[in-house]
Amino acid sequence: MFAYSPRFAVLFAFCATLAFGLVGAPRPVEAAYGRVTLTIDGVKRTATLVEFERLKKRRRPVIIVLHGGAGGSGAGLRARRSLGVDMIARKIGATAVYPDAVDGYWGRSNPGEPPPDDAAFLRALATRLIEQGIASHRRIYVAGVSGGGMLAMKIACEQSDLFSAAGAFVANMPVEWAASCNPAQPIAFMLMNGTADPMVPFNGGIAHMPEGPREVLSAEATFAVFAKAAQCNGQRDEKVLDRDRDDGSRVVIQHGLGCKAPIEMVKVEGGGHTIPGRRLTTSRGMPVGAQNNDLDGARLMWEFLLKRAPQ
Repeated sequence: MFAYSPRFAVLFAFCATLAFGLVGAPRPVEAAYGRVTLTIDGVKRTATLVEFERLKKRRRPVIIVLHGGAGGSGAGLRARRSLGVDMIARKIGATAVYPDAVDGYWGRSNPGEPPPDDAAFLRALATRLIEQGIASHRRIYVAGVSGGGMLAMKIACEQSDLFSAAGAFVANMPVEWAASCNPAQPIAFMLMNGTADPMVPFNGGIAHMPEGPREVLSAEATFAVFAKAAQCNGQRDEKVLDRDRDDGSRVVIQHGLGCKAPIEMVKVEGGGHTIPGRRLTTSRGMPVGAQNNDLDGARLMWEFLLKRAPQ
């Protein structure tokens, strides 16, 4: 089952057209907002879809953005504008999609019930966007924050035939996935973590997630899984940024060499459960640690996914 119901801000667009027309400025790019509804294994699943220049319909790159597992939603993540997805999607004419976890938590179920199949939901969502003429095959990219970042890794492990790039903010791979993570083909991947993250340990161990504790690999081991899949040669180059000397942290960007798909790790030395240049919030008063200000980490991620992955 699939439903897509765009809602245009007609009055706003009309007024904007008049205002800009009076001064001779170009008309602003309009956005179409819709709710996508799918049923997976009898469970209703939803997402918010944002398209720009909808009247010139054609297949576009699609960014699927997964919210953190703190009882949130895709619509809530978009409303906060904390990741700047709409801004870059508008700039390049991409489509942004914000899926919702069941009850706000990826992969969590009630006692005695199986967890919702989030990976099947995202595959069905991407497939339907292709069928509807919105997305292009292999121009679909997924990235997530915290628990959403872990799910993005699962998608990269299992669905590299459909998604060409994935990224994870403040997340490491759950230990139980490591042995079975075997992408069918190299997939571009970026990992962005803080070395002083109080929730997801950079060196591995128990991640204290809003949805419950979970054992994770280290950031290095997580990076190695995707570097191996991309057939990197084991070497890296790196760039160090420390533009804000007062934030107590710096950024080290490492690129895998000899890879068949781009593989990068953004290590925020001294950084917490935060994205450089962006403010994140968590529920239940969980500490997030230090905020780095050396670059716009979200923009770096979107540019990586959209420009360096296969087109």
